[in-house]
Amino acid sequence: MNTAVSALGLSADDRRGLAACIALCELAGVVPGALTREEIAEWYPTLERPESTPPGWVFAPVWTFLYATMGVALYLVFRDNAQSVRGRQALWAFVGQLLLNVSWTLVFFGRQSVLGGFVTIVGLWLSVLTTLVAFARVNRRAALLLLPYVLWVSFATLLNARLWRLNRS
Repeated sequence: MNTAVSALGLSADDRRGLAACIALCELAGVVPGALTREEIAEWYPTLERPESTPPGWVFAPVWTFLYATMGVALYLVFRDNAQSVRGRQALWAFVGQLLLNVSWTLVFFGRQSVLGGFVTIVGLWLSVLTTLVAFARVNRRAALLLLPYVLWVSFATLLNARLWRLNRS
């Protein structure tokens, strides 16, 4: 971790704040996943899925990585820019996309709504792009850390659209 902390221009004093930001983002994935565990296990396998659907074991490590990079990006913006107007706008954009991220799981799995999930993930995709642009205005490294997230949400949006088309009834 020392090498990663140094590479990002962070000092050892940054560890607590960095850990808190990463933990917040990781919880955004863990909590809704735990709340919808039964639907994930019982309802999701009943859906017809496109061939492009990754195997189930891929999702946990990908999301763990993405939430960690989101947490680092959040910390970089928070640490240096929380008092500026652009910094506050970027942080609010981040909060909005994180709430939509949580909402997608609750809508798609919790409500068992493929269409509702699609509507939510389109909003999430737009919100993530907005957040990336807002982060780029205050911290270029933070914005770059969000690129894998944008790419994954782009893929997930297409996958959700295909799921909806295959499972309309």
